[in-house]
Amino acid sequence: MLPTLPDPVLAMATRGDDWAAYVDRVPRLLRELVEEWSLRPEGPVWWGHASVVLPVVDDDGSEVVLKVAFPDVETEHEALALRTWSGRGAVTLLRADPHRRAVLLERLERRDLTEEWDLAACETVARLYGDLHVPAPARVRTVASYVGSYVERMRALPVDGPLPHRMVEQWLAHVRDLVADKAGVTGGRLVHGDLHYENVLADPRAPGEWRVIDPHAMNGDPTWELAPMLWNRFEETAGDVHRSLRTRFETLVDTAGLDEDRARAWVHVRLLLNALWEVEEADAGRPVDRDYVTRMITVAKAVVG
Repeated sequence: MLPTLPDPVLAMATRGDDWAAYVDRVPRLLRELVEEWSLRPEGPVWWGHASVVLPVVDDDGSEVVLKVAFPDVETEHEALALRTWSGRGAVTLLRADPHRRAVLLERLERRDLTEEWDLAACETVARLYGDLHVPAPARVRTVASYVGSYVERMRALPVDGPLPHRMVEQWLAHVRDLVADKAGVTGGRLVHGDLHYENVLADPRAPGEWRVIDPHAMNGDPTWELAPMLWNRFEETAGDVHRSLRTRFETLVDTAGLDEDRARAWVHVRLLLNALWEVEEADAGRPVDRDYVTRMITVAKAVVG
């Protein structure tokens, strides 16, 4: 007997028709996979922003988890990335059905880096970069193509719109320069893409060790990776936002030995992309969340100036 879907998972259906279809499909997918992969459910359903996770026991008695993700571009190559990393710095992939966006994973602790001091967490993540930024599989889309698809949309923003025109012009200049530098953008490196505090879990078999989960895999410059560590846990920077964020940024760059100028440019690009998505998703029935947009702009200014 499968557990029922919790309210936060059911609430995903309010995000739109595709999400409603996903929520409707999840119970059937879980039933099929539990049967096909000889699994036994163990406990209630967990969830993330775009997935459900069922703790299960496999046919040899090992405690593992079955994850079914929302089918979009971000989850397209999760299984491929995890297979490429093969447990080095990342959760170990045991089985996968990419068509159904399903993966069977080793079970890590439900303890993440939000429980660690933010700068210590930055050091941990920066050290993980070395394990994760391996040569990218050929099928993974490039950061250049992904970012390039937003150039015209960013350029079309009104001068007096919710994003400062100076920062939009700076964004366009950064993208032009970064994309022109093919080696730096395509780079051949596999990047996680959504590497922040909650996506790094403790390894129960190796005290003090951490593993990443939930990759949004792409092929690109390793400095693409930094921005989520800055915009997450933003509330903890209150009091001296600029100094706190700059210290995080410098900790990541220095510990990982990354190019500081490129890192600043990609941080600006990613923060303004977040703000653009918020502006685009707002419609007549929902005004722009100006607090969110302001937060993204504040983080970008703190790092880039």
